[in-house]
Amino acid sequence: MARLAAVLALENGMTIEGEAIGAIGAECMGELVFNTAMSGYQEVLTDPSYKGQVVTFTYPHIGNYGVNDDDVESDGIKASGLVVHELSPTVSNFRASRSLQSYLEENGVAGIEGVDTRMIVRILRSQGALRCVIAHGANLDHQELVARAQAVPSMSGQDLTPLVTTGAPYQWENSEAQRWDYRPEQRGDGARKRVVAIDYGIKRNILRRLSHYGCDVTVVPATATASEILAYDPQGVFLSNGPGDPAAVTVAIHTVRDLIGKRPIFGICLGHQILSLAVGATTYKLKFGHRGANHPVKNLLTGAIEITSQNHGFAVDPATLPANAVMTHVNLNDNTCAGIALNNAPAFAVQYHPEASPGPHDSDYLFRDFMKMM
Repeated sequence: MARLAAVLALENGMTIEGEAIGAIGAECMGELVFNTAMSGYQEVLTDPSYKGQVVTFTYPHIGNYGVNDDDVESDGIKASGLVVHELSPTVSNFRASRSLQSYLEENGVAGIEGVDTRMIVRILRSQGALRCVIAHGANLDHQELVARAQAVPSMSGQDLTPLVTTGAPYQWENSEAQRWDYRPEQRGDGARKRVVAIDYGIKRNILRRLSHYGCDVTVVPATATASEILAYDPQGVFLSNGPGDPAAVTVAIHTVRDLIGKRPIFGICLGHQILSLAVGATTYKLKFGHRGANHPVKNLLTGAIEITSQNHGFAVDPATLPANAVMTHVNLNDNTCAGIALNNAPAFAVQYHPEASPGPHDSDYLFRDFMKMM
């Protein structure tokens, strides 16, 4: 049976033809990025950090193990669209409840398949992340689509946290996670710690790992003030991942600045960038970002190498770190800053995902470090 045509139009003037997948007839737009993970497509698509982005998977065969209700990282797909070489028509996994195609349909997300994703990645690596549009249908006007891609707002300067943060504070309940909890022997069995997690686009597996190690977590909106957070009398504060330009999240930067020294702080990804900005460092946009499940990071304090899960398009400039902040981790692919710690307050952060969903568990020790700090 003939498939509906689809076009991926890039801001650089290129158009790539393929076949429609996902919500047929829908349209999507955003910043085109690539992820090198071989699995974990469900976690990637539901990660709020991908808000405003169209994800290209470099692995050629996506969707073969379907989708289930346990592995989502939020309440639905947050990525704007999907680009794959081949979307598997067959689902084979005992945990699967439906196909990736049906999941895309449920969430109204459009995509394209039958394209050379290797070529797309080479373009993004040489020219940087590009704004794009994916449209479905016959006889599409390619030049019009290119013009619309060029009109997509740049990621630089965008505060996207209001689009993904919780609308009201809530207490995280972890009972549903026990079936798939890894390292159950390390589950916290001492006195529980009260933690406030600031939701800039938090993933559920972060909350599971915090609970696993003995934290009772209250999640608050990205706009929460320091006084509102301290009113919960937390023993620690967690700064979550999230989408957009960290320098544009000005409310959060001021809040974290007011919290430093008052409670132990642990941040990841956008939270890492916000902590760095709060102490006076600056951030910059990476050419094509770091997105995948096998990025090598060196812990400068121990000399150990971690294979990490990453998803970010901005980084902290280590040359701008003040005297009270030191770089603790470095990305071995490009020597960018992958972690900092303060030497005058109990606070540290990393530019990757220690909850590893998807990804290896090398960095899970950071949750233990947070517990010890508290």
